[in-house]
Amino acid sequence: MNANSQIGYHDIHADHHDLTGAHSWMQNICGPHRLKVSAPSHIHFRHMGRVLRSSTLGYIEYGTDVTVGIEDANYLNSYSLSLPLQGEQEHRRKGELVYSDQDNGVIVSPHESQELAMTGECRKLQVAISRRAMRSTLESMLHRSADQPLHFETRMDAVNGPSGAWWRMVKHFLMEMQHTGELFSQPMLSTDMETLLIKGLILAQPNNYSAELNRTCQVRLPHYLIRAQEFIHAHAREELHLEDIEIAAGISRFKLFEGFKRHFGMAPMAYLKKYRLTAVRQEILEDRSARNISEIAMGWGFTHLGRFSTEYRKLFDETPSTTLQRNEARRNRAF
Repeated sequence: MNANSQIGYHDIHADHHDLTGAHSWMQNICGPHRLKVSAPSHIHFRHMGRVLRSSTLGYIEYGTDVTVGIEDANYLNSYSLSLPLQGEQEHRRKGELVYSDQDNGVIVSPHESQELAMTGECRKLQVAISRRAMRSTLESMLHRSADQPLHFETRMDAVNGPSGAWWRMVKHFLMEMQHTGELFSQPMLSTDMETLLIKGLILAQPNNYSAELNRTCQVRLPHYLIRAQEFIHAHAREELHLEDIEIAAGISRFKLFEGFKRHFGMAPMAYLKKYRLTAVRQEILEDRSARNISEIAMGWGFTHLGRFSTEYRKLFDETPSTTLQRNEARRNRAF
């Protein structure tokens, strides 16, 4: 992959005739999974697309019948959405079978064991969105931390309704990125486009937060709270003071406290602390590097590690090391 930080995305292309190469490539895109091939000598894996900040859009085919299996769902690091352009696929989860063709896409959510079987002639649109980006966007729409993983209904209507519109948007973006690269190469535009895709998916496809989002959309946050919230999210890794949030919001401290208490149920600095703690937990669960908990915590502005551990345990009812140990145990079972 050849990244180009000046244009905010990079193009990718893979062409493999072996199981190992295909499996390794897709693990880098979506995370650990099983790949079973009926005729390994017939595999001809192709994937081409475009990587944005937290998502990958493109086309994929294997050239022979394959089954992708997710055994330890906690380790799939992306939501994987696919829509056949030709051929077909079947998704199986908890005994439920969902058929997928040109009119019906599927979502593989990274929280449950499942299998996706594709026919040899299946060529499909593939969209992978990181768990972290999905969660962050969801929380910005809820105006609070998400207490449960985001679960979508598996089947996506690719013709009718909001989900059909979402798939048409994906096709349009891919076509335009191929033919009018100069416009979509602008970093601010590509970032906004990715946000539009993620928000659109959360609103278009039924999920376990749909009812709350429908209620939230009916109660609009005051503009000053939106400014304050966006400022906190953008600068949460930095040293922030109440005065900074007050200035970003552009209102008095009394009104700022009143707004946060009414809409978020907490004071501005408590909101900042909870946002940081949640972000640390996500990095502990998702980060596969050799970084330790202290390094992650300090990266989110926690300089007093003893106080951080106490606050973490109060919010999540377990210590950071317990979170890490449970995560490591799941990883060992997966491999």
